[in-house]
Amino acid sequence: MKINIEFPRKLLEVYNDACKPLCKKLKLPQTAFDILMFLGNNPQYQTARDIVKIRNIKANLISINVEKLVKEGYLRREEIKGDRRKTKLIITEKAHPVIKEGQQLQQGFVDQLFDNTTQEDKKFLSM
Repeated sequence: MKINIEFPRKLLEVYNDACKPLCKKLKLPQTAFDILMFLGNNPQYQTARDIVKIRNIKANLISINVEKLVKEGYLRREEIKGDRRKTKLIITEKAHPVIKEGQQLQQGFVDQLFDNTTQEDKKFLSM
């Protein structure tokens, strides 16, 4: 099977479409939801700079959506000791059920995406 250069973009579109009902229910923009899920799924990354670097989302979008998540109580900011220019993003208790529901959605998406994939191939893909 030859993968078209458009495959990653189309896959992201399908994923975003799968997330729309949950984002609508939570009244969160996709980017805010993506930030929560990134922080929930990757606890080793804790700063806005990490999100920009790893997820390749523009810094201004991260800034706007982190502010929204802080105001709505899903995140809180904490200064990183030794470098007051850096701020750690901490997931609050309010965010835990959202992240859990998002992880269920993500798992369902992956399960559906690889429904006809053999166990051997899944193991190769580290799934």
